[in-house]
Amino acid sequence: MPVYTLPDLPYDYAALAPVISPEIIELHHDKHHAAYVKGANDTLEQLAEARDKEAWGSINGLEKNLAFHLSGHILHSIYWQNMTGPKDGGGEPLAQDGVGELADAITESFGSFARFKAQLSKAAATTQGSGWGVLAHEPLSGRLIVEQVYDHQGNVGQGAIPILVFDAWEHAFYLQYRNQKVDFIEAMWQVVNWQDVARRHAAAKSRTDVLLLAP
Repeated sequence: MPVYTLPDLPYDYAALAPVISPEIIELHHDKHHAAYVKGANDTLEQLAEARDKEAWGSINGLEKNLAFHLSGHILHSIYWQNMTGPKDGGGEPLAQDGVGELADAITESFGSFARFKAQLSKAAATTQGSGWGVLAHEPLSGRLIVEQVYDHQGNVGQGAIPILVFDAWEHAFYLQYRNQKVDFIEAMWQVVNWQDVARRHAAAKSRTDVLLLAP
């Protein structure tokens, strides 16, 4: 039995239109995300075979592949839940919408929502090649940080918990936005599901045993 499975989308392919076309959602989820799931499962099998045979010639590549595919699976699983239709999503988190704690945390960590939005937008839009812009809860300080992730797994601070992710890989936008990554990132703000982000933030804050810094 595979260890990892492709999650169902929480909406139909057309739910995020016109911000993201149905064609992109279908290809992105059913082909690209599915490939990361398969890659993670295949790599686990290859590592098991290497252990059985004590054949370690490919260990560097296998460990890199596992980090790549597993991180791709995790980030995409968050990505789908982070979005909702333009009628229900977007704007900014507000207390009257039941996400006041998230709004306060953003202000405390970045100075204002506008400054946070600018930083995450720039981090996502300026990825060199493929990558992500990520809002994460950093458990040592208890604050929020923005990370610019290379591929799916590079340039990441250990222990940080992603709560909002912007996919800046070309397969996430090219069929609709061509080479205008900046336009796609700006449009993404229209479909952010702040309720989901707030739930992830609350869950991350509640975990006091994330990092064991001393026995």
